[in-house]
Amino acid sequence: MRNIKVLLVDDDESFLTIVTKTIESWGYDTIPVSSGREAINVVKKGDAGIIILDYKMPDMDGLATLKEIRKINSEIPVIMFSAIAGETIEGESELDVCFFIPKHSTVTNVVESLRTAIRIAENKLDK
Repeated sequence: MRNIKVLLVDDDESFLTIVTKTIESWGYDTIPVSSGREAINVVKKGDAGIIILDYKMPDMDGLATLKEIRKINSEIPVIMFSAIAGETIEGESELDVCFFIPKHSTVTNVVESLRTAIRIAENKLDK
């Protein structure tokens, strides 16, 4: 496994902590932040290899954040989380979201979906 830093962006502090610990237990370095603006600053520095981004956030939502990120880096793999299962995100395909995961779902195992999404993102980086 390459040393890929995963940027985690979520305004829910407890969810951010759980996801950070989970991803670190898989051997990845993480950069947890709680806002879109912080995420944009991390991307500007070139520190992130994969982004996991919450869709619903106050101030600057995930879609607005991703639009700004794409101006800086059009290639970085992005995995998007949403608290609303089955929600569709207008514009997500144009912004190249490689995986979409509902945070809470009775039909989706979030941890396994996240692990799969990170593997897909890694494969995208290898191309």
